[in-house]
Amino acid sequence: MRGIVGENLTGFIVAEYGCAFGSFLKDRNGGKRGKVSVCVGRDSRPSGAMLQSAVTGGLCAVGVDVIDLGIVTTPGVGIMVRHLGCNGGIVITASHNPIQYNGVKLLLDNGVAPPPEQAEQIRHRYFDKHFTFADSPHCGQVTPNEQTDEIHIDKILSIIDKKKIAAKKFKVVLDSINGAGGRPAKKLLAELGCKVAAINDQPTGLFSHRPEPTAKNLTSLCKIVKKERPDIGFAQDPDADRLAIVDENGSYIGEEYSLALAAKYVLGKKKGSVATNLSTSRMIDDIAQLGGVQVFRTPVGEANVAEAMLKHKCVIGGEGNGGVIDLRVGPIRDSLVGIALTLQLMAETGKSVSQLVCEIGGYYMSKEKFVADAEQAQKILNSAKQVFANARLNASDGCRFDFADGWLHLRTSNTEPVMRIIVEAKDKPTAKKYIDAVLKIRKEIQA
Repeated sequence: MRGIVGENLTGFIVAEYGCAFGSFLKDRNGGKRGKVSVCVGRDSRPSGAMLQSAVTGGLCAVGVDVIDLGIVTTPGVGIMVRHLGCNGGIVITASHNPIQYNGVKLLLDNGVAPPPEQAEQIRHRYFDKHFTFADSPHCGQVTPNEQTDEIHIDKILSIIDKKKIAAKKFKVVLDSINGAGGRPAKKLLAELGCKVAAINDQPTGLFSHRPEPTAKNLTSLCKIVKKERPDIGFAQDPDADRLAIVDENGSYIGEEYSLALAAKYVLGKKKGSVATNLSTSRMIDDIAQLGGVQVFRTPVGEANVAEAMLKHKCVIGGEGNGGVIDLRVGPIRDSLVGIALTLQLMAETGKSVSQLVCEIGGYYMSKEKFVADAEQAQKILNSAKQVFANARLNASDGCRFDFADGWLHLRTSNTEPVMRIIVEAKDKPTAKKYIDAVLKIRKEIQA
């Protein structure tokens, strides 16, 4: 659930959503009283405390105990759900959306978002007001817990060689966008012996720039890196599940390289399959091919990738939006995992970020979006199938068309009334050829 606070997202709505999720978990647990608990955490947005109170009230009203984690990262909530043996988790966050937005992200007891069938059951409970309220003696209780950072960092340290990284004494610039990730990321980097220059690290939720960690939003980080000449620059989004990297020269290398660098390190240590979504760069296929392992492609969405990773026992996975997933830590995109694995790769190879990026290679990628209602979007997809009839088609999430010289993915957004177009090709002119073809289709349909 995501929306604009005070317009289509209010405390009243969120409280009832808490009632729906709590009632769902109670039924899933066989209706046992007093044995259902949910971890609740939030990012740093000013509206977060109000919405967390609302969802907590809804959970307690139906007899679910709440463990209040406070301001923590989204992967941190997923870790605590499993660590504490809770029945579910809730994160109050709108991820990379601007400050006026907030949202409610649900997790099951495995730390993963509910699959479509169960998500639909929760939605029906919310809209039908099918809640199982508790009487006074059986209302849920609230217990605070401040262990998230410690548990999270310990799990990350268990999958790397802390001494090798610390010996390098890396200099790092960290931009945490005044979100939830600054505090744990600084603690992790201190554990790894890094000298950290932190910017926008206070969890005020008053974002110093647009929160999505894209090139146009990270110009200030790039300037600081150029001036200070550290070994690397890292940028998180507000709930710290996404990571973007700036190389030692102050060049934004892109979110796609976060997963590519992590995969390069992990696959260099052990053999195993990889999972990622349909919108992620072919760089991951190139890295997997060198390691002789398989890549499983899924519809866009962290839960889809995590499900594939669990099913196929993947050693690494994630999404090209800067989301790295390592099941040894948890089945959620995690910027701290991306930070640690990147530094480990640098420490073990003795190479700079720019050198590692050159080794991986790359493609030209364009990510755009345009407004399209459901009917228009379907017409665009149908026309695209005719225009690109000779391409290899994957229609599990919109349409991905694979060509010899690139690929094109057209899909509707899960969170906005827009259509996304992601194109990757060997060079910009080739990518533009496919983009122009889609824009021509759009113009004809939306004329």
